[in-house]
Amino acid sequence: MFRHRWIIALAVMTAAVVLVAADADARAGRSSSMGSRGSHTYSAPPSTSTSPTAAAPINRTMTQPGATATAGAAAGAARPGLLGGGLFGGGLLGGLAAGFIGAGLFGMLFGHGAFGGMGGFASILGLMLQIGLVVIVARLLFSWWQRRQSPQPAYASANANPATNQSFTGLGGMFGGGGNAAPASAPVTVAKEDYDAFERLLEDVQAAYSAEDLNALRREVTPEMLSYFSEDLAENASRGVINRVTDVKLLQGDLSEAWNEGNADYATVAMRFALTDTLVDRASGKTVEGGSPSEVTELWTFMRARGGNWLLSAIQQA
Repeated sequence: MFRHRWIIALAVMTAAVVLVAADADARAGRSSSMGSRGSHTYSAPPSTSTSPTAAAPINRTMTQPGATATAGAAAGAARPGLLGGGLFGGGLLGGLAAGFIGAGLFGMLFGHGAFGGMGGFASILGLMLQIGLVVIVARLLFSWWQRRQSPQPAYASANANPATNQSFTGLGGMFGGGGNAAPASAPVTVAKEDYDAFERLLEDVQAAYSAEDLNALRREVTPEMLSYFSEDLAENASRGVINRVTDVKLLQGDLSEAWNEGNADYATVAMRFALTDTLVDRASGKTVEGGSPSEVTELWTFMRARGGNWLLSAIQQA
């Protein structure tokens, strides 16, 4: 008898886990924080009045960590400048090194030795100190020049805290600071028509997901997000349920950050919205779970190609 009780208890626990899993898979994007925020995929969006707490990290993405940094390093290696290529590194430091060695060879050819005419060992030490100082100054100048050349990330929010969204430029950046800053990116201006597009996408994506209309989703989300939604809908089909999402209405929203990467613009928006989320049996049409109005807060990231329409690129749970 005691053994049977344990079996019954285990069955109840298993059923509870299944119900929790079913609830976690309801609604577009509710299953996890997923998608891509470009070079900001692995950095947390700034908090806003709509979403004052930290967003859940994206754990379902095709973006590889460090991909942007690697690309930037490769671009820097291919770009001539203070530390360009060549036998001695090229650029300013390479030119200095080549110049000093050339001067030594010139002295040897004319019988003065590599350091002839420099006053012996003391002159050699002086020369080495001069070289060291030149190298240090050149590196500092190069670091400062790189920071001046790279655009700073834009953190735009009507409720942003200046103390947490500041950036360091000019000579201050030469000696450190801003070590945890997001990857460099150009600012993006988000206008009223953009906010209208975000609100429209919130409603259209939920409606298309509810109707299991992949063709409609294809016009509103990135290919990566479409693949995740397709997986979720296939799982619902295998379980014999349909996720109906109705009465979607935006209650509050504000911009967390907006930036540009190459030919693509990105904008992350915190949104609190109302909806009725219901799981319906596919065969009978009876409600399996949910059905009551509720409110949800999420961070949606949108992206667009230069001159194109906004598409949903990522969803993060608040």
